[in-house]
Amino acid sequence: MEVQVFDKNGVLEKPVSVSEDGFGGTVHKALLRDAVLMYEANLRDCIASSKTRSEVSGGGGRKPWAQKHTGRARAGTIRSPLWKGGGIIFGPRPRDYRYTMPRKAKKVALYSAILGKLKENEVMLIEELVFERPSTKKMITLIRSLGIQGSCLLVMQDKDEMVWKSTQNIYDMRLKLSSQLCAYDVVKYQHIVMTVEAFEWLKKK
Repeated sequence: MEVQVFDKNGVLEKPVSVSEDGFGGTVHKALLRDAVLMYEANLRDCIASSKTRSEVSGGGGRKPWAQKHTGRARAGTIRSPLWKGGGIIFGPRPRDYRYTMPRKAKKVALYSAILGKLKENEVMLIEELVFERPSTKKMITLIRSLGIQGSCLLVMQDKDEMVWKSTQNIYDMRLKLSSQLCAYDVVKYQHIVMTVEAFEWLKKK
């Protein structure tokens, strides 16, 4: 496979050849799916909650009327789930959906995601990113010079405050460090732009 390499100004240089074996050689779709489901489950915030008959206020458990001679159906409490405003049977309760996968499985999933993007020609390398000051306009110009249309994930080896600030006002762009990268990040964005340093680090990870 060949990957396009650009200089810091977005000018195309000579493409580099990348071996599939550097990222596992195979896209493990089932494992990648499991990883994405795990990351989405870990982002889930379940706050849905309902009250049972023991938690609903009102009545104090008192019988609303006599058992007989009223002509009405017998009732023991106004908190009954059969009544309007009563408790809920088997209703939702707050719960934790988080779980994890083995470290090796996460790594294989990450490599599968990157390899899939490489095969689709959705990964580009840039020699270095150097911003003297934060500039959203300069970042947008750079991304357009790479021919990117759609969402973009920028991956760097080390944190750069100027580059980070330059991406914050761009809606469909995010900056991640190579050490923080996961399969979900790679799958979520259409295009991946990596510095050469970050790309080499990921191959040796």
